[in-house]
Amino acid sequence: MPVINRIAGLAEEMKTWRRHIHMNPELGRDCHETAAFVVERLKEFGITEISTGWAESGVVAIIEGQGEGPVIGLRADMDALPMDEITGLDYASKTAGKMHACGHDGHTAMLLGAAKYLSETRNFAGKVALIFQPDEEGGGGGEAMVQEGMMDRFGIDEVYGIHNGPGIEEGRIELRPGPIMAAVDSFYIEIQGKGGHGAMPHTTVDPVVAAVAMVQAIQTIVSRNNNAQERLVVSVTQINTGTATNIIPDTAKVCGTVRTFDSHVRDMVEQRMGEIVAGQAASFGLEAVLTYDRGYPATVNDPDKAVFATEVAREIVGAGRYTDDTVPMMAAEDFSYMLEQRPGVYAFVGNGDGAMVHHPAYDFNDDIAPVGASFLARLVEKAAPIG
Repeated sequence: MPVINRIAGLAEEMKTWRRHIHMNPELGRDCHETAAFVVERLKEFGITEISTGWAESGVVAIIEGQGEGPVIGLRADMDALPMDEITGLDYASKTAGKMHACGHDGHTAMLLGAAKYLSETRNFAGKVALIFQPDEEGGGGGEAMVQEGMMDRFGIDEVYGIHNGPGIEEGRIELRPGPIMAAVDSFYIEIQGKGGHGAMPHTTVDPVVAAVAMVQAIQTIVSRNNNAQERLVVSVTQINTGTATNIIPDTAKVCGTVRTFDSHVRDMVEQRMGEIVAGQAASFGLEAVLTYDRGYPATVNDPDKAVFATEVAREIVGAGRYTDDTVPMMAAEDFSYMLEQRPGVYAFVGNGDGAMVHHPAYDFNDDIAPVGASFLARLVEKAAPIG
């Protein structure tokens, strides 16, 4: 079957909801106004079991199906990014320094569309848990909701999420079994030397040359310590030091990011980075402290659920309009915490041509909302058929 007719009929409503959210972006866990807007819509749909305050401003709502069956979780993120919008659109952000530059406004609108349809038809057994999550952009709102007991509280058996994909053909659905997005870690190296006059370096212990040596050595983790067939990115993104051309500073700071898919690769990087920092510090006769922060784990799709979700994608978009072996992305996603707890799938729906996410010219493509909402709704109907 193609896009569900009733959901296609909700296209203008989803566009209106999405653009309202776009104009009123909120950051982190302070998504209270967005959550209130979501709750108001859910009540209009006749949904009465609504729980708020998850990860401060998250919402979980339950739709009862017909008879006994599983509880299917559907998740959308709600938070924006701390950046200024340059689109010039009529519905551009009304708040300086805040912008929906990742499409979470569209994800929320798609889940609302699926919710309206599912609440009207209830053509499924069991229950649907609608998960509207704050603080995906680096704050771990998904992890917080899991830690607060969401999965057990609502008896969620499996869970699904969807993200728009700029650069992917409009309306195309892409997914894969196993890892689809990477784990993300951050590292910070504090180097303590002894500063002095730039003309008399022999009287100093120079942290700048030590920082440069560490950066060069860190790059060999990918090229010499990692199996070339296992994906790994190690990027130094900051070197902060110094105040003038004729002053050798006391300190330097090196920071960066690590992206992996496999836990043993993640462990290896942390170990080797510690050894490199300690060894280079000793060779230059100064002190250095590495702080290695593990962030979101890899987003890993359940193999069986990925086969199932591919069947649903085929129904919605047709042959040649879906991919069941998309290339994993090195970006990260905190839906990973939910997939660690329950089997499920994270998928992408093509946003078409246009600016990439996290760019000030990005905009969600409203034309793909019926595709995403239909995909979410059919996941439920197909996973929990009546009878």
